[in-house]
Amino acid sequence: MISYAPLWETMKRKGATTYTLQVKGAISSSTVRRLKAGESVSTNTLDALCTLLECDLTDILLYLPRNQE
Repeated sequence: MISYAPLWETMKRKGATTYTLQVKGAISSSTVRRLKAGESVSTNTLDALCTLLECDLTDILLYLPRNQE
């Protein structure tokens, strides 16, 4: 399972909000909703997040094996 918990911590650390993602990162509100719900997003979205937040994938997502959920 993929967790986006690191994303919210990275955003907090960098002073970014979901509004920032939508306006500066051109990430749609439906994609933000998917991130909040822990649903899948495209690699293009992950790339946009890394670019906007100037970070690596490990700052955005975390892989959790199914037995550790």
